[in-house]
Amino acid sequence: MRTPAVMVIGIVLAPCGLIFLITATAAPAWRNVRKYEGAAEDEVRQQGIWDICEESESTHSRQCGLTDTDYFKAQVVQMARGMMIASLAVTALGIGLASLGIRCWDEDPNYLLSGLSGLVIFAAGVLSIIPLSWYTNNINDVPTATQSSDMRVGYAVALGFIGSCFELMGGFSLVLSFFHFCKKKDPASNYYANRSNNKTQHPRNMRKGNNYV
Repeated sequence: MRTPAVMVIGIVLAPCGLIFLITATAAPAWRNVRKYEGAAEDEVRQQGIWDICEESESTHSRQCGLTDTDYFKAQVVQMARGMMIASLAVTALGIGLASLGIRCWDEDPNYLLSGLSGLVIFAAGVLSIIPLSWYTNNINDVPTATQSSDMRVGYAVALGFIGSCFELMGGFSLVLSFFHFCKKKDPASNYYANRSNNKTQHPRNMRKGNNYV
């Protein structure tokens, strides 16, 4: 039996979303701070949820491991840490369930398990998009020791939104497996499907002398 398209879409988008979210979680580029006190014209401070780096755009020199107690103690940063890690763990669980549900090595997939995995992956996408949206909405309000009037969203947030959208779409696609599960369990649909298949088959026991048009 061919794997349904909704399962293929889901099992492809979910791992892609996981890769984007891992990068977004680890990258120190949730916010770019420029023109702060003591900084050169081409210096930019990249703040993530785990690390802070300072880079010179002219020389491409980079220094990480900078400290900023006010920034890391901010509620939005603390919340983003917990929810992004939770999202990664839930996504991994959902992908594992989807693999067992799709069962490419078997003839018939487990539609119920595939649908449940879609709910898990969709929930993971929600878990990641909440802190990303909150951080973006409060981009200028997150406290930091390097006050500046030029604060912009970093590339890590953009990657995070892409990963979240992939997971939401992949999870929704897998949830559609419930439709196949319900259809398979419906006695009426099974009856008409079997009846239609029987009409297309020739009689096995044919008597000699009988002609079939």
